[in-house]
Amino acid sequence: MASHRRPKQPTRARVTVITAAAAAAVAFSSQGASAAPAKPSKDEVKTQVDALYEEAEQATEKFNGAEERQEKLEKEIGQIQDQVARGQSELNDMRNALGSMASAQYRTGGIDPSLALLLSEDPDGYLDKASSLEHLSGKQVESVQRIQSKQRTLAQQRQEAAGKLADLDATRKELGEKKKVSQDKLAEARALLNTLTAQERAALKDEETRASRADGQRVDLGNVSASGRAGAALAAAKTKVGSAYISGEEGPNAFDCSGLTQWAYKQAGVSISRVTYTQANDGTRISKSQLQPGDLVFFYGDLHHVGLYAGNNMTLHASNPRGGVKYESLDNMPFQFGVRI
Repeated sequence: MASHRRPKQPTRARVTVITAAAAAAVAFSSQGASAAPAKPSKDEVKTQVDALYEEAEQATEKFNGAEERQEKLEKEIGQIQDQVARGQSELNDMRNALGSMASAQYRTGGIDPSLALLLSEDPDGYLDKASSLEHLSGKQVESVQRIQSKQRTLAQQRQEAAGKLADLDATRKELGEKKKVSQDKLAEARALLNTLTAQERAALKDEETRASRADGQRVDLGNVSASGRAGAALAAAKTKVGSAYISGEEGPNAFDCSGLTQWAYKQAGVSISRVTYTQANDGTRISKSQLQPGDLVFFYGDLHHVGLYAGNNMTLHASNPRGGVKYESLDNMPFQFGVRI
């Protein structure tokens, strides 16, 4: 007959351990769920994206400055190289003339040993020996001295060109670095925006549009009329409201902040520099209370943002990739000073 034995019941201690383990597992699971990072809200994403746009713009203005330096250096190097080429041609002509003088001497009874040495394979070494000049005629001395002077000039110009070429290499390296920083920040901002739902992105854009439209309606110049070249610059900028903001662009269809102000003043027949840091010195600095429509207005401690004063405490500026060219209150950014061109 088979034996039916009752299974052994777990002891109280074992039950306690199992219960505690299960409770710990539940608690761990709850903690794990609560520790998962919460998705940032639309407003939090907007704040983070705006900060990234500011960092990208800082890098963009430095990129623009390096690009401007590069263009200037390339122009200067080209001019020096042209001068060296012309100087070398003049030097060759001088040596040829001295050679003709030596030939004439030879035909009339022999060539002066000092002059022969000058026309040898190493005339430059000879020219440094001033004592040899006493063996030459007055006309020959004058020719040799002109050649010496030309050689010194050419050496200085070549040295200057070499220095500028080194500066150009460093500037090109800086260009690449600043461009990468700007692109990385913009890519990070796009990635953040992509964490929002399509509905949230649409709501954010709608808020921006309504705010910009409201700001634009607030622009009332009152009794102060925009006149002269500042007025003409502001009038030109107004035609670009709604245009895209693109780093490094200077019009006519897309702009960054300093690209817009430079373009606007160009339409008024006035040439100003390309970047915020130099535009800040293109005219007379003025306080907020002195602003008139068309004056440049600068923001942030490092002056990396600029716009045009539009009146009624408003600026017209190329804001950022999300806002584009729009009106905005001066109070929305840390105002530093204005500049009257």
